[in-house]
Amino acid sequence: MRRCAWPLLRLPARAGLVLRHGGAAAARLRPAAAAASSSSSSSSSVGGDGGSRAPDTSLFVPVPLKPVGDAAEEDVGAELTRPLDKGEALKSLNKFYKRKEIQRLGSENGLDARLFHQAFISFRKYIMESSSVSADLHIILNDICCGHVDDLFPFFLRHAKQIFPMLDCMDDLRKISDLRLPPNWYPDARAIQRKIIFHAGPTNSGKTYHAIQRFLSAKSGIYCGPLKLLAHEIFQKSNDANVPCDLVTGEERVYASEDARQAPHIACTIEMCSTNTPYEVAVIDEIQMIRDPSRGWAWTRALLGLCAEEIHICGEAAAIDLVTELMYTTGEEVEVRNYKRLTPLTVLDYALESLDNLRPGDCIVCFSKNDIYSISRQIEARGLECAVIYGSLPPGTKLEQAKKFNDPDDPCKILVATDAIGMGLNLCIKRIIFNSIVKPTVNEKGEKEIDSITTSQALQIAGRAGRYGSSFKQGEVTTMHRDDLVQLKEILREPVRPVKAAGLHPTPEQIEMFAYHLPDATLSNLIDIFVSLSQVDGLYFVCNIDDFKFLADMIQHIPLNLRSRYVFCTAPLNRKEPFVCTTLLKFARQFSRNEPLTFDWLCRHTKWPLPAPKNIKELVHLEAVHDVFDLYLWLSYRFMDMFPDAVLVRDIQKKLDNIIQIGVCNITKLIRASQSAAAPGTAEVLSEDFPLSRTKRDTRVVSDHSSAKATEALSIAVDVPGERRAKNLKAYRSAAGQEALKSHGRGSLANRLLREGLLTQEMLRQLESEWQDQHRNGRYGLGSKRDDWNSSKETGKKKK
Repeated sequence: MRRCAWPLLRLPARAGLVLRHGGAAAARLRPAAAAASSSSSSSSSVGGDGGSRAPDTSLFVPVPLKPVGDAAEEDVGAELTRPLDKGEALKSLNKFYKRKEIQRLGSENGLDARLFHQAFISFRKYIMESSSVSADLHIILNDICCGHVDDLFPFFLRHAKQIFPMLDCMDDLRKISDLRLPPNWYPDARAIQRKIIFHAGPTNSGKTYHAIQRFLSAKSGIYCGPLKLLAHEIFQKSNDANVPCDLVTGEERVYASEDARQAPHIACTIEMCSTNTPYEVAVIDEIQMIRDPSRGWAWTRALLGLCAEEIHICGEAAAIDLVTELMYTTGEEVEVRNYKRLTPLTVLDYALESLDNLRPGDCIVCFSKNDIYSISRQIEARGLECAVIYGSLPPGTKLEQAKKFNDPDDPCKILVATDAIGMGLNLCIKRIIFNSIVKPTVNEKGEKEIDSITTSQALQIAGRAGRYGSSFKQGEVTTMHRDDLVQLKEILREPVRPVKAAGLHPTPEQIEMFAYHLPDATLSNLIDIFVSLSQVDGLYFVCNIDDFKFLADMIQHIPLNLRSRYVFCTAPLNRKEPFVCTTLLKFARQFSRNEPLTFDWLCRHTKWPLPAPKNIKELVHLEAVHDVFDLYLWLSYRFMDMFPDAVLVRDIQKKLDNIIQIGVCNITKLIRASQSAAAPGTAEVLSEDFPLSRTKRDTRVVSDHSSAKATEALSIAVDVPGERRAKNLKAYRSAAGQEALKSHGRGSLANRLLREGLLTQEMLRQLESEWQDQHRNGRYGLGSKRDDWNSSKETGKKKK
């Protein structure tokens, strides 16, 4: 998923705040530790006691202080006393360092053991390498040779505060990073009494429909959704219903009227909603995403800050308690309207087991792009057509693939997709088939893990089957493999975990105030210190800022003012795409020289116009170029003078979307071309089940996700004994083991795992043998089923 950007927010002055937590409200606040650990990375989790706490001093980077060179003026201290004996001074300094009383005084002044040591090393170096020191320090150094080392402390503390300027302003920094009262950041919303209506229900229950009906009937309204596709859908529905509605996303604003006058209704991505404009009705969709480690802050901001008479919230019932408590702190009550699924959803008692058993209306859900390529080729090898949808495809291509799959007159009746179908697309699916029930994730430490999908994820995806109003009146869900079906049933039976906390993030104003106090700190270091000092209560957590820090470090060497640097660091890009990251770097460098980034410059950089892709590698590159155009449009929305050609870029982006659609429609041909074009010695020859040939570069760009998944699964599997090892090896097989054994065989990945000790020869033989047994049992047999297909299309049943 692409990370969405933080908008430029205005934080009200704290002097005018009046709301306070107390009494019953305070008693309702839960401890934040559990919520923060499950909802955000360790780099951004903070304690929930609401009190002052010790900062992480490992984040304090000392400011270099150069020793004094040859003095232009005479050494006054030497004239008043005598020249400084550096040998004696060194002995006195070392004695000073070892004094327990001095260490205690340092601790009282904010110097823990780490800072005390760093400050002393710098202080000693400054004295020993300077040709002269200040007269008062010179006199003290000569006097303490007689034994009064404690007199050095004021000079040491002065030096420590020079290299660690935050010591002098720690109280101010703590006040700036105090996030315990986020409702008070939105005085316009607090000035009115809002009516909060929570539409709670599962997927396909009509909850959003009822909220949108109220949106359309209002004099003015705003819809806030998690995806551009959803915002665009509401934009179209509103205007089709003769309700003028504008579209606002991070990359563009589309006016309903030809004269570009603002319409009373707006459909936007949630990061772009205005908290200053009054509306009659606001709709916040997918409220459960308030717990998202990266984007949760946007839902918190909308919920607390939208200035609307009625706020209609749509989402899972698991978020009801949290929303109720948040609204309790604002003095607003929540009306809950519960909805049930409109069509039945059945978990089948049998797995698909073979692609020979596919039927019209089936959707196979995979959790890696490599599996998408593999299965789509196997399906077309049977003479069948399939549509393909995955996260990195442009929105236009996703819509076209959905339209192709939904069209009753189109021969394409099978869909292969990632969990990108979980929201934003209306699909006529009869049966959801999970190719795997394990998914690569990033834990709270920022490490890759492979774990079973959550109940919330499983319900969101499975709920796409049997959509109300489609040709299928009942939905079905199963798995590709028999072993996974039992676990899927267990997952679906479990209650959805309640949403425990809402995300927050630092605003540009807060970071600017930090920079005022710490002018020599880098932006990345400012963010780290902010999160370290931040205080939240039990209803909130600080969102993950790893992507922000990655971009901050990447452009640190480029001279930009703080506000511009902040904007570039919030750009919505995937840091795993090298071409897009490189382009952002070039954008920032050109911007810093005050040279506008023109359409011609962008065409030269992307080598536009681009031909239709001939293989998967070229298709992946086209997707990256599309992301570059998105990045340009996003920046043009914020720096219009420096990115002046948004209209032209939007035109070629539409053309690129059409080119990518051609590639996706011919994806099987591209896979075959990728395999046949691989030069001997540069890529392994892959079997038909895993047809994508990989050079080292291809592996990084295209299938890093899958191989990382295999590595993580194996590292988890082999690190435990007995029954747990067997269980983990089973998870490895269903997630990525087949790829490691079949596509790589005894090749690069297997050899690397053997070298690193993550896999033994015996375990490799065991896994390979088990996979071969599965293959012989026909899990992916290759018989053509065109003859049977026509019959199944009419009757919905397979011939025996």
